[in-house]
Amino acid sequence: MERLLAKVNALRAVPPAPWRGRVRRVLVILTSSRSGSTVFKDALSRHPDIAALEGEMEPFLALCGNGFGHDPACASDALGRLRNPDALADNVFDGLTVACPAWAPRAELAARWCKRMLLQFPALFAAPAPYAQLRRAVEQALDEACHGAARPSARAAAQAVLERVFRHSDWRIDYYDGAAGPGKCSPFAEAAKLEEPPFVQPDPLRRRFTGDDAHTKVLLFKTPSDAYRPGLYQQLFPQAEVRYVHLSRGFAQSVNGLMDGWLSPTGFFAHDMARAGVRLRIGGYSRRRAFGRRWWKFDLPPNWPAFTCARLEEVCLNQWLSCHRAILDSGVRAHRIAFEDFLDDPGGVLDALGRWLGLALAPAPGPLPVTMATADPAPCRWHKRAALLMPMARRVAVARTMDQLGYRQDAESWR
Repeated sequence: MERLLAKVNALRAVPPAPWRGRVRRVLVILTSSRSGSTVFKDALSRHPDIAALEGEMEPFLALCGNGFGHDPACASDALGRLRNPDALADNVFDGLTVACPAWAPRAELAARWCKRMLLQFPALFAAPAPYAQLRRAVEQALDEACHGAARPSARAAAQAVLERVFRHSDWRIDYYDGAAGPGKCSPFAEAAKLEEPPFVQPDPLRRRFTGDDAHTKVLLFKTPSDAYRPGLYQQLFPQAEVRYVHLSRGFAQSVNGLMDGWLSPTGFFAHDMARAGVRLRIGGYSRRRAFGRRWWKFDLPPNWPAFTCARLEEVCLNQWLSCHRAILDSGVRAHRIAFEDFLDDPGGVLDALGRWLGLALAPAPGPLPVTMATADPAPCRWHKRAALLMPMARRVAVARTMDQLGYRQDAESWR
């Protein structure tokens, strides 16, 4: 794997960006997986004074020797002292983008696509000849999609790229968030990956971050595993004020979503446990899915070894509990937002958050996109597992955490 990472780093050729000391404001969303953080971050990142990664931090941590499976000192997703912080910052600055009204230049967009696909399919593209072929395919697809007076939609342009790149392996399109793949839903069986699927597609209505943005923009980050990483962003940006939003969601909704994600054939593959010499025996998962003895999904809490043989619902409940307990017990001062409140009034929640950050009022967010979904959005989807989830609500740790997060024990209010 280390040789593969070296090839990816060489082909990505990220330039040095000595701007760490210029960054003045950082905002970190602390949350658990399947708590709506992707759509929340996407809506917030539309503000013109906010710069954000189009995905998450995890691939860049791996490229710089940090994290589980890459740093021998890391036994979970928890991190202590960062290794290679300058290289990590270079990758972060290279991946940050800012919303803009016009399309990014085509050459810039093509470069962003190629660099991201190296994170998604490193074993497929991380050699000079396949990477050159990838670049040609991306550039040709964008040239053809953007030919003419009218710009295509962002979705249409992305679809054109994916169909050109994967014309001989169209099942891989199913691994992309919101893409129109063939629907084969072939179980994820790539030799390696750095980004966690569903894979991100570069947004043409975002431009690359520049040195001038370093001291004027708020840098926004969202990765559920950051719940276990206090001090990470202070290490990365030593001159910045780091502020936190604690995004909550009720346990039943989150655990139900986590279970759906664990059982998804195409998404949320986080850690290849075979590389760590671990064979999973998770009830309701490991025998039910071909990849179920190998792949750990979503975040890896510090107590994960106690759950390698547990029932799937217990694994998922532990992920929800571990993240929120880590956030609550850390003592970090955070602005608390319930995802349920955001769904009810996205404009009002974002306006209030903008005032808290001291940002100018942004335009209304418009319809919220469906992102990283395992099924069509619907109220009370957790009801399909009510018989499994309701007894969990009576556990002391669950009831205590729900109370601290501001949720009532009335199940009719869980949506």
